[in-house]
Amino acid sequence: MTSNADSGPASGNGPVGVSGPTHSLWLRLLALSSAAAGAGLVLCSVIAALMVGVNGALSAASGGLLVMLFFGISLLVGHFVGRSNPSGAIGMFVATYFIKVVGFAIVLFLIGAPEWLDGRWFLIGAVAAVVLWQAAEIYGFSKARLQIYNDPETKEPRDV
Repeated sequence: MTSNADSGPASGNGPVGVSGPTHSLWLRLLALSSAAAGAGLVLCSVIAALMVGVNGALSAASGGLLVMLFFGISLLVGHFVGRSNPSGAIGMFVATYFIKVVGFAIVLFLIGAPEWLDGRWFLIGAVAAVVLWQAAEIYGFSKARLQIYNDPETKEPRDV
C-alpha cells in the first residue's frame, strides 16, 4: 500500500538549538494560574449574580480572590527566593504557608463575615479558584523545562 499523505516541509540544514531550563518559572505559573482562576471567577460571579444578585457575585469573587492571593504569595516567594537560593525555595514555601494560614485566620476572625456575604457563593468561588488554579499549575509544571544536572563546562581547545 502506498500513502497519499504529504511528507511535510523538508528538514533544515541548521543545527538544532540547545533547550535550556524555563526562565522565570514561578512568574509564568503565576500568570497562567491567575488567568485560569480569574476566568473561572468571572463565570462564577456572573452565575451568582443571575441566581441570587449582586451579593452572590461579590461573595463568589471575594472567595476566589482570597484563594488567588493565598496561592499568589507562594509563587512570588518562590520567584524571589528561587533566584538567589533555588534549594531554599521549598523551605520558604513551608514557612510562607504557615504564616499565610495563621495570618489569614487571624484577619478573618478579627474582621468577621460582613452582612452582605453569601456563604454558599463565597465557598463556590473559593473552590472554583482552587480547582482552576491547581489545574493550571499542574499544566504549567508539566510544560516546564527544569534543569536537573549542571551542564559540564566546555573547554576551548588551546592553540599550541
